[in-house]
This record gives sequence, structure tokens and C-alpha cells, in this order.
Amino acid sequence: MTGVALITGGSRGIGAATAKLAARRGYAVCINYVSREDRARKVADEIRREGGSVALAQGDVASEDDVLRIFDVVDRELGPLTALVNNAGITGNASRLEGYDAAAIRRILDVNVTGTLLCSREAVKRMSTKHGGKGGAIVNLSSVAAVLGGANQWTAYAAAKGAINSFTVGLAREVAGEGIRVNAISPGLIDTEIHAAAGLGDRLQKMLPMIPMGRIGTPEECAEAILWLLSGEAAYMTGAILPLTGGR
Repeated sequence: MTGVALITGGSRGIGAATAKLAARRGYAVCINYVSREDRARKVADEIRREGGSVALAQGDVASEDDVLRIFDVVDRELGPLTALVNNAGITGNASRLEGYDAAAIRRILDVNVTGTLLCSREAVKRMSTKHGGKGGAIVNLSSVAAVLGGANQWTAYAAAKGAINSFTVGLAREVAGEGIRVNAISPGLIDTEIHAAAGLGDRLQKMLPMIPMGRIGTPEECAEAILWLLSGEAAYMTGAILPLTGGR
């Protein structure tokens, strides 16, 4: 076995692709989901059919109690955590800033930022040599929106991903001497449901002309980058934010 990996938001999109690839690479995988148990079970069933080891953990990463329960599932069913992929995230509805109320802003920040920090905290407690762990790797999900700003669509989401970039660098430096590497990927236009969920079902095709490579990225390509960052091939990389943007 390569190790034990927790993938938050692992029932669809980049998270599901990452869970399946991690299992193929020898990880025992815990798939976290919030509400779509049917989809999480479908991913888990595919992993089991291919001979992989998998556990499911329901919970909202914005809730500290839920995060503790998720990590308890990992500890109890799979063993010592060695890899965390902070994939869970939401954009909120597409809107100019005037369209956001405080509750919508808080929810976007809670899922994307608070969730990432809480899960990373629990991972550090288990991985850090300072706490008796054997090291590990964390990969955060940022977005090119952190650099471009998300104007007229999702400035709150872009701000949240800017926070993820800062956190990635800060935590990487904090735990670099404790056997933990922390990196992020920064996807551009990827073919997932996140666009339709924000009310922008035609966004991918409208923005395609802005991509120098002339195509939209796939969840599987993001998963490949994540698994590389988790692997020993990236052993000297920490605090990096890897763009997957097709040249944008």
C-alpha cells in the first residue's frame, strides 16, 4: 500500500477523479462527501471493483465537529493518514458583489477556507514528526480565479482561493521541518459541474477562446497533477502553487 489518503469533496469532479487515481496508485482512500451519498458510493464501488481499499465519510468540512468525525473514520477504518487533498469547495451563485449577502459570503469562506484549515490542522496532528507522525503530503485546491479576481461572477470565491494560496505557502513553511509537504494546484477552465452549479452552464464554451491551448481541461488531468504532488517525485517541492490553465 502506498499510503492512506483523504479526499474531501470526493464524490464528483476533480475529487472523484483524484480518489479513483489515488486508489489505482496504491492508496487506501477515504472519500468525504456532504449530501450526495449515492454518488460517493458509486465512486467507492468503482474503486472496490478494481481491488482498491476505500472508506466513506459524510460531513461538512466547514463544521469542526464534522471534520473530527471524518478524520475519526480515516483513523478507525484505514489507518495512519499520509495524504490529504483539500478539494471540497463551492463558488456560490454567480453574481456581482452587490448580489451577495453576508450569509452567502460566510458560506463560501467557511467551506473553501475554514474547511481547508480545519482539515489541514487534523492532518498535521497525525502526520507531523513533532506529534509522533511519519510525515506526509497535503495538496490544496486553489483556482486561477485567485489571480484573475472572478469579476462579475464570483469575487467571493476568488478571494477565498487567494486565501488558499497564502495558506499553502504559510503552512508549507511551518511544517517543512516536520516531514510534511504542502502544495496546491490552481486549475483554470475544467470540465466539471461547478459552472452549472453557479448558474453558468454555458461558461466553458464562452471562455474557450481565451485558452491558448484551445481546449478545456479535465478532472483527470487535475488528478494526475495532484497525485504527482503527493508522490516522492515531488519530494523537494513544498509551498508551490501549480497552474493547470492551458496557458491562460
